Amino acid sequence: MYKHLYNVNNPENLKKMNIRQLNELTNEIRKFLVKSVSKTGGHLASNLGVVELTLAFHYIFETPKDKIVWDVGHQAYVHKMVTGRTSEFETLRKFNGLSGFPKRNESKHDAFDTGHSSTSISAGLGLAMARDIKKEDYEVVSVIGDGALTGGMAFEALNHLGHTQTNMTVILNDNEMSIDKNVGSMSNYLLKLRTNKAYKKMKMEFENITNYIPRIGDTVYKTADKIKDSLKYIVSPGALFEEMGIKYFGPIDGHDIEELIQTFKTIKKFNGPCIVHVITKKGKGYKFAENEPEKYHGVSPFDIKEGIQKSSKETYSSVVGEKMIEMASKDEKIVAITAAMPSGTGLSKFQNIYPKRFFDVGIAEGHAVTFASGLAANGIKPYFAVYSTFLQRGYDQIIHDVALSNLPVTLLLDRAGIVGSDGETHHGVFDLSYLNSIPNLTVMAPMDKYELEKMLELSRMINSPVAIRYPRGEVLKYDKNNYELGIGKWDMLKKGNKVAVIGIGAMVKTCLKCSEILNERGISITLINGRFLKPLDSTMLEDIHKEYDYIITVEDNVLIGGFGSSISCYLSKIGYKGKIINIGFEDRFIEHGNVDVLYDKYGLSASKIAQKIIEETK
Repeated sequence: MYKHLYNVNNPENLKKMNIRQLNELTNEIRKFLVKSVSKTGGHLASNLGVVELTLAFHYIFETPKDKIVWDVGHQAYVHKMVTGRTSEFETLRKFNGLSGFPKRNESKHDAFDTGHSSTSISAGLGLAMARDIKKEDYEVVSVIGDGALTGGMAFEALNHLGHTQTNMTVILNDNEMSIDKNVGSMSNYLLKLRTNKAYKKMKMEFENITNYIPRIGDTVYKTADKIKDSLKYIVSPGALFEEMGIKYFGPIDGHDIEELIQTFKTIKKFNGPCIVHVITKKGKGYKFAENEPEKYHGVSPFDIKEGIQKSSKETYSSVVGEKMIEMASKDEKIVAITAAMPSGTGLSKFQNIYPKRFFDVGIAEGHAVTFASGLAANGIKPYFAVYSTFLQRGYDQIIHDVALSNLPVTLLLDRAGIVGSDGETHHGVFDLSYLNSIPNLTVMAPMDKYELEKMLELSRMINSPVAIRYPRGEVLKYDKNNYELGIGKWDMLKKGNKVAVIGIGAMVKTCLKCSEILNERGISITLINGRFLKPLDSTMLEDIHKEYDYIITVEDNVLIGGFGSSISCYLSKIGYKGKIINIGFEDRFIEHGNVDVLYDKYGLSASKIAQKIIEETK
């Protein structure tokens, strides 16, 4: 089936191939990727789009001596294959298996650990400047997508790169997509570059003419140079990069491997910063992914012939989307904001129904938070739906622009807790801690679908900042809960003796299972749904601290500064004499793998929590 694939386990093998063989290899790689990812899940469409680009890079450059930094890194599968990891793809994103992102501890060819967007130019510039300081000699290349270029950090880095004038290459992989369709002026700018064939032709012709002008005086030469610059402004919006001091090459057909190789040969000889604009098609080579690239961005295992089938499972994201539509129909001041993820956060339907009350700001979480605060300051009720891990990028804005002014902005933290196969960069296990320290902020975490809906309704009534945190995946529906919410009021689900367990969010479900295990052992616990991180239910804590010998907290968050930390501080303040046990994640990053495997490894499965309670309460 594969003529070349398994012979290429090192970039040096690639350099021995001719163009025909390289083109044959691109087809083999695409077949392999579709087959492999259909079994393991992973990022498919983005990798199908960069096959030729990756091969051409490794054909000309020499890793690990030359450094390549992949922005986000979910499109680095082909890079991993070329650098000797093809045989490990059956373990992709599995526990103890191949990471879905570049990892320096996985291969010497991975120059920088990535996972979040818009970081590659900054990291690459750091590598390049370190090279210059140490007087070393190698190339540094940062690959960034057009979606990631909507992030402000990318422009900060470009600004600095143009100022330094160091030798570094930025490859702009332009596929018109991030996860969902790109938005904003940068997307429109690249569209003009993409379609401006006239400029490319006129530029070449004018350069040919000026090259033959005899240099009989500075005046003639400078005049020709000014005419050339004027032409650039009239015909090409690409002047932006050149005015920043970065030489622009392109647009280049990202699926013409011969043209890519020739271009990379040219830029390798070029001294100074340059940007190569490469046009690719996300999902290329697999019709389902080509037609719906956003659907095939990150996938679970699927049938190759049938493609991804629509899931009938109700998720927390979809519950948020439906509830937002319902609330918006009753309150015209409600608006929804996303940072390039309308589908991932469940807001696509809201976008269609209320297009003028929906804002996709691109990959710019910091801007999204402050934008929301501006809306709130003028009487609008904004809801910013964002993955927990990505809201970390807006931490300063939450403090400075929302909480300090006590503005009614609601943050909807999707994918809180362990998210599984994306690993360290995507687990949402820090939010309870970083939100806990911020004044004026009400922080809630629902145990199930109905409680999430009630919390969304409650947030409408709160005239100050709110954060609602919920997990990834299928919703829990617990019909024995008390859904009457009061701010800072917890709910006692089960009455026992001696031991009180307080869980928060998704961990309440786990605690219910733990309770069943303990019942079988003859141990009856009191189980409390700790719906609010802020404010804590001080009344309930005052009551239970007199009645229970052991108070145990359970959270899918790091222990430092989290839910258990707050309860421990409060119980200490009121003189609790019993034993406090906090269960959560220790001070470390959590690797990728199956969610249940990870929870069990780190002591947060129902059986491990039950075991801990038995050991501690003997």
